[in-house]
Amino acid sequence: MISIKSIFSGPASPPNRDLKREQREWKLESDRWRHQRHVDKGYRIKWGYVGIAYLVEFMVIGASLWGAWLFAGVYSDGDWHAFYFMLLAPMVYAAVELCRVPLGILARTQRSYFVRALAVIGIIFAAGVTTKSVSQLGEMMFHPRLMEAARTKTALKDAQADRATIGDRIKAADERVAQYTAELDQIEKRSADNAQQLAGLPAQRCERVFGTNSKGRKYQNLKCVADPRVAALSQGVAKASADRASMIKDLEEARKARAALDPGAADRRVADAEQGYRNAVNRSQLHSFTAMVYGVDPIDVTESQVHAFLRIFVFLPAICAAFASTILALCAVSTRRTFMDEDDLGAAVNPEAAPYMLDAIADALRSHPEPILPRAANASGAVIPMNRPAQGQQALPNQTLPGQTLPAAGAGA
Repeated sequence: MISIKSIFSGPASPPNRDLKREQREWKLESDRWRHQRHVDKGYRIKWGYVGIAYLVEFMVIGASLWGAWLFAGVYSDGDWHAFYFMLLAPMVYAAVELCRVPLGILARTQRSYFVRALAVIGIIFAAGVTTKSVSQLGEMMFHPRLMEAARTKTALKDAQADRATIGDRIKAADERVAQYTAELDQIEKRSADNAQQLAGLPAQRCERVFGTNSKGRKYQNLKCVADPRVAALSQGVAKASADRASMIKDLEEARKARAALDPGAADRRVADAEQGYRNAVNRSQLHSFTAMVYGVDPIDVTESQVHAFLRIFVFLPAICAAFASTILALCAVSTRRTFMDEDDLGAAVNPEAAPYMLDAIADALRSHPEPILPRAANASGAVIPMNRPAQGQQALPNQTLPGQTLPAAGAGA
């Protein structure tokens, strides 16, 4: 379909052959210069791979610093001094991690074996720092699920211990209730005895007393004399009543405590705790993998088994992440022998032996001149030029003239 733009723009201009030729020559010259530079250096670096290695390195550094920031925010307890103190070491670790890719390139490009050994040692040290940072991130990934599993396991152990001691506690509560009941009966019996004795005492005796006071006036009063046992019995009755009230309160509390000790409720708490622990374990990927490795139920794995598998899940990926970008940087360098190395292959020629060698070569050419003689022309005897221009076309600057011809096809030097 012809567009309106193509109609008004007119026919497309032919490409500029001179410009295309210059661009092609420039590209070839650049390739030759780049190749010569690689030959002179003795190695070639594939910068695309190096860029990927740096990208991986920056991702590791960014994740490490972010994890350190979150870690400091959780465990600094709101103290901003402690928060920033906890961030100083991760920043230094990030700077050390950034050295791994350049050290990997140096280990491939340096000619001195001593410098290469130093670069390899630096790579190992930097990889150790990266392993620490990445392993901390791995532990932080598993930490919430492990803490939930540990919390629910503690609740399960408490419920099981409560159920294991429910019988003894029920027995102690029954004994306490029986003791309080017996003491209450004794108090009530003592109170009843005191009341009965108080009721059996005779009433107080009252008599008139006559006399004369200091002024000589006569007086008379009514004097009542009570039994001395009444006060003691009344005090005993009051004390028994107070002891009875206190004992009744203690007995009610003991009966409530005994009613709370239900074996069925203890069994239900254990069942709920087991279900909560199982749910937490099923949500923990580490417990699931550990159970698959050891062939047991996830709820039956031990803490030692979980932490043994945690070391594998944390340190092995951390080591792989520490060396991945370095290995990529090592593989991004391809070495080759330079012209100086290619000349120094142990094939040294003594200058005094040069005339004898040349004489031997000349004698060989005189005895067998076939390799240097031109071959016969083609059957027709015509010589076909290889670069003659087409009819009506002007020869290019670097093209030979029609009168100049190349050797016939198939001719050898």
